[in-house]
Amino acid sequence: MQEEEILGKAYDNHLMKRLLRYLRPYRWHVALGIVSSIAVSAMEAVRPWFTRHAVDVNIAQHDKEGLLLTAAGFLALLMVRGAVQYANAYLTQWIGQRTILDLRMEVFRHLQRLGLKFFDRNPIGRLITRVTNDIEVLNEMFSSGIVMAFSDIFTIIGILYFMFTMNWALALVSLSVLPILVYGTFVFRRKAREAYREVRLQLARINTFTQEHVTGMMVDQIFNRERRAYDTFSEVNGLHRDANIKSILYYSFFYPGVEVIGATAVGLILWYAGGEAMRGTITVGTIMAFLQFNEMFWRPIRDLSEKYNIMQTAMASSERVFKLLDDKTVVESPAAPVPLGEARGAIEFRGVWFAYVGEDWVLKNASFRVEPGQTVAFVGHTGAGKTTIINLLTRFYEFQKGEILIDGIDIRLLDQAELRRTMAIVLQDVFLFSGDIASNITLGNELIGHDRMKAAARVVGAHKFIEAYPAQYAHEVKERGATLSVGQKQLISFARALAVNPKVLILDEATSSVDTETEILIQQAIQKLLRGRTSLVIAHRLSTIQRADKIIVLHKGEIREMGTHQELLALGGIYHTLYRLQYKEQSRSGAGT
Repeated sequence: MQEEEILGKAYDNHLMKRLLRYLRPYRWHVALGIVSSIAVSAMEAVRPWFTRHAVDVNIAQHDKEGLLLTAAGFLALLMVRGAVQYANAYLTQWIGQRTILDLRMEVFRHLQRLGLKFFDRNPIGRLITRVTNDIEVLNEMFSSGIVMAFSDIFTIIGILYFMFTMNWALALVSLSVLPILVYGTFVFRRKAREAYREVRLQLARINTFTQEHVTGMMVDQIFNRERRAYDTFSEVNGLHRDANIKSILYYSFFYPGVEVIGATAVGLILWYAGGEAMRGTITVGTIMAFLQFNEMFWRPIRDLSEKYNIMQTAMASSERVFKLLDDKTVVESPAAPVPLGEARGAIEFRGVWFAYVGEDWVLKNASFRVEPGQTVAFVGHTGAGKTTIINLLTRFYEFQKGEILIDGIDIRLLDQAELRRTMAIVLQDVFLFSGDIASNITLGNELIGHDRMKAAARVVGAHKFIEAYPAQYAHEVKERGATLSVGQKQLISFARALAVNPKVLILDEATSSVDTETEILIQQAIQKLLRGRTSLVIAHRLSTIQRADKIIVLHKGEIREMGTHQELLALGGIYHTLYRLQYKEQSRSGAGT
């Protein structure tokens, strides 16, 4: 399992400042939310005053009309408070949804900019956790954490004000239990901090494991690994359960503890105020008001503890989200890119060195030139560096030494979007998106009209099977093209490449996963596809590249041979050996058939 580190502190001022920046576009809404929260707090704190006035004045003087007016005023206060509280709740939720929309879009935009090196070392489940769960936790902080915390704080301040102005001695008696609460809160915070981080860690592990095993379900089933995968998931899920139970355990002690402290305060009020009332120094209305104040005082205390819980999880989540946003595994475009103009398709590698990790060189001093319109094939054993050449040309990775030029311009001086606009690539493992066939060919490119899309499909031979569907190009494509055959997906990918009319065409093992009949169809389409384009072809089947203008043989990251098919056979080197081995294998396979 990929582990996630537990980061940082329970509260980080730097992180909070970064989070508050997302509220800046909505600062007036936040200000209105704070004002409405203060208004709700003030109306909440004044409620016991009505009780005291009704008992000590209206009832004591048998003033029925005054009692009616006091009750009417109290009802009006409750109605106004309810309306303001409703508006405040709606506003705070609106703020929360807007801010997480902005943050989620920023995270997704950043993910799109990151280089493939980042995705090599970060499991998809972890990234999904960032975009979904972690940001949703921040929504709780934005919507019910920051603004509503003001309401709780001002409610406490208002209650303290009325308590001390009403009877300062009784107020001190009521608050005498506060030191116990402060100590309990300190212990609770320390225990809860790591518990909530552990919950986030285990949740990310669940997401990672689920994504990996759902994607690889075929492998699990064909090798009868369902039980083992289930047991492993049960273990991971159990750890998540235990982490949650541990965090709940702390709350199961804390909340009853607060209730006990509140009840103790009630007992102290009755003990002290009862004695004072018997001496005639305090009224019954004051005692009733203080009992209400006491109940109201501990409620925002409990709410603030819940806000602390939200803050705990928000800090842990924001640490992870900002760590992702701060990741600089980006292949940057230059600030002032050189315009490429109308590309001709000339490609040149000059002494290129590349390593995925440290100085473990995958490509060593690679130098070759491809003229416009030429077809160049790359062959070699697995791990020789064939696909790496493609990854570097398309700037998925940054090479360490040398130069790569297109039309005589170093690709590091070009805007990445302009560079990639000149290219199209067909991979062995075709990726199709959920949607329909048309959207998978055009990929949302508005420049590719319906006629152009159909023409591309006809050229590569995809139109025939697409036309057989009732909905034709509107035929639904499931996730990753699950309802299509490998050959059909491959033909769609060819149509996708042709539709953009690229100057440089890259075929990476593009025919290795199809049957012989489909391969013949694709080979015919490829001949049409290659005309007038610079083409880079990676193939294990040497029979498919014999017509290439140039064949480059790679061995352990180095270019060992270069020439046409006949020239390399005459050379009697690595290519000759590879060809002879494949010829024998095919002959043996034919004899067996």
